[in-house]
Amino acid sequence: SREQVLDNLLQSVKKNYEYILIDCMPSLGMITINALTAADKVIIPVQAQYLPAKGMTQLMKSIDRVKTHTNPDLKIGGIVMTLVDNRTNLARDVISSIRTYYGMAVQIFDTQIPVAVKAAEAAKSGQSIFTYDENGKVAKAYEALTKEVIRSGEREKRRDTVSLSR
Repeated sequence: SREQVLDNLLQSVKKNYEYILIDCMPSLGMITINALTAADKVIIPVQAQYLPAKGMTQLMKSIDRVKTHTNPDLKIGGIVMTLVDNRTNLARDVISSIRTYYGMAVQIFDTQIPVAVKAAEAAKSGQSIFTYDENGKVAKAYEALTKEVIRSGEREKRRDTVSLSR
């Protein structure tokens, strides 16, 4: 079906990689549905602002639909807070609300991606943040997030191994 085009394409290369990252636009169109169908896990970036946080409900419903119809093994790998400005009450309140509402069921990564002009400039120039400002706070945050995601995956593998051996 059309929801499985990306999954079909990735089947032949999945075995060659430990991780394949698919970065999607913040919409629930066919490309995102294809990515969710092809994925083992989804990491959900949420801007530390009111409307994006409110949109989490719709995204969670979409993930549940994908699990029901095209990818029953899809797991939520975690939520990462982005465009965080901890100087504002709004950002702190949104993060607190996300932790309260989703934190019991979904891992909320400790690493937060800060808001920064350099990140917007990198996107405008078509460069990765690692090329544009490799020692900046956003690049360092993404590096820390990468390490945190890998550690989380390793812990999950150990838990799976232990439960299989019982």
